[in-house]
Amino acid sequence: MRRFIAFAPALLLLFAVTASTLLAPVIARRVGFAQTEARIQLARLTLSDDDILERLSQATQSVADLARPSVVHLDVVANARRGTGSSGSGWIYDDAGHVVTNSHVVRGSDRVTAELSDGRVYSLSRVGSDPFTDIAVFKLPTTAGIVPANRATGEMPRQGERVYAFGSPFGFKFSMSEGIISALGRDPRGAVVLDEGFTNYIQTDAAVNPGNSGGPLVDVRGRVVGMNVAIATGSESSGTTSGQSAGISFAIPLRTIESVVDQLIERGEVRRGFLGISLPSNRSRPIADRTVYNGYGVSIPQVSPGGPADRAGLKRGDIILTIDGQTITGVNVLRSQISSTAPGEPIELSYVRNGETRTTTVVLDEFAASEFAGQPALRELFSLGMVVMADEGVVVAQIRPQSPAEEAGFQQGQLISAVDGQSVPTGSRLVSQLVQSGLLAGREVTFTVRGEDGQTQELKLRAR
Repeated sequence: MRRFIAFAPALLLLFAVTASTLLAPVIARRVGFAQTEARIQLARLTLSDDDILERLSQATQSVADLARPSVVHLDVVANARRGTGSSGSGWIYDDAGHVVTNSHVVRGSDRVTAELSDGRVYSLSRVGSDPFTDIAVFKLPTTAGIVPANRATGEMPRQGERVYAFGSPFGFKFSMSEGIISALGRDPRGAVVLDEGFTNYIQTDAAVNPGNSGGPLVDVRGRVVGMNVAIATGSESSGTTSGQSAGISFAIPLRTIESVVDQLIERGEVRRGFLGISLPSNRSRPIADRTVYNGYGVSIPQVSPGGPADRAGLKRGDIILTIDGQTITGVNVLRSQISSTAPGEPIELSYVRNGETRTTTVVLDEFAASEFAGQPALRELFSLGMVVMADEGVVVAQIRPQSPAEEAGFQQGQLISAVDGQSVPTGSRLVSQLVQSGLLAGREVTFTVRGEDGQTQELKLRAR
C-alpha cells in the first residue's frame, strides 16, 4: 500500500506532462488564430480610417480616363500586294486631328488605319515623317468627337517622376502601364534606325513591349511628356525597337516632339538648328577634359567663324553644361538639343571658361540637310543597288545587277534631273530632296531620269 501511495505523485506528474504535450499545439494554434484575427481587425480598421490607397487608385484611374481617349491603335499595311503589315500606337496631337507616332512604326506603309478608344476606325492621310528623330505625323479625316492629348509643354521631366505608358503591347489595345522616370538624356544607339539619328531619350521602367511604340508617355496629371520609342532587352541592352522588354524603356521627350511635329504640319519638312561648332563623331571619346572641369559637359573643339556660337562669344575650349535647362551629358544629347530647335530660335546656354560658369543666349542658324543626311541618303541608294556621282548634274555611276534599282529600270549613265518633281541639279540638292520625299522613311520616290539616248522617263524606287 505504501508503494502505491508513493507512485501517485509521479503518475499525476506524468499525466500532467502528457496532457500539456497534447494540448500545447491546440493552445498555440488558438493563440495564433487570435493573433491573426487581431491583425485582420487592425488592418480592416486601418483601411477604413485611411483611404490613401483608394485615393491613389482613383488618381491612377483618372489618369487613364483623361489620357485614353487621345490614344489610337494603328494597323499598318506595309505592302498592299503582299498583305504584309504590323501594328503600333499613336496619339492625337491637336484639335485638327493630327496623329503622332514613330517613323519606324509606319516605315514603308501603303495604308495606315487608326482605331480610336471608342471603337471608331479611320484611314489616315500622311502629313510627313522625320526618320532622324523617329517621328511621323498623320491626319484623321474627321475632328468630330476627337480628344487631343494634354501636353506638358515647357516643363522639364524629372528623375523619379511617376509616369504611365499607353499603347497596344502585343496587340492588346489601349493598355496602360506604370513606372517612374529612371533617367534623362539617354543615348541608346541601338534604338536609332539611322546611325545619324538624334537621341536624347527619357528612360523609364514602365512596361513597354512591341506595339507600345508611338504611344504617349504621360505624367500624373495625364499630360504627355514623351512618346514610347524603344526598349532594352537582355540581348540588346543598347536599345532596340523589337523584342521583349527587360524592364528598361525609352521615350522621345516632348520638347523634341513638338518642334518636329509643328514643322511637319506647317511646312512638311524639318529644319534643324545649327550652333556652329565642331563635335567629335566618336561617342566613346571623353566629353570634357577632367583636369579642367570635372563633371558633365561637352568641350568645344572648334568654333566656326561668324557662326551662331562665335556671334554669342563662345570660344574653343569652353565646356557646354546646359541648354535650356537640360544637362548636357554627352555629345549626342548636345546634338539632339540643338537639332530639335528650329533655326532662328534662341537657346539659353551655360558653359565653363577658365573655371568660371557663364551663360549666354544663342540664336541658331540652319543645319543644311546635305550636311547630316548625305551619308544615310547615299547609303540607302547603295543598299538599293545604285551609286550616284555629282559632277555636271547627278549621274547614275553604277547599278548592281538584280538589285531593286535595276528592277526599277535604272541604268548606268542616266542623269537624275528631278525627285518627286523637284529639280536636283546638285548632289546636295539630291540629298535634301530624298530626305524631304521620304526615301529614308521607306516611302516610294519618283525619279525623273534622262538616258544617254536623250529619252526622259520616270522611275519609282522605295527603300526596303
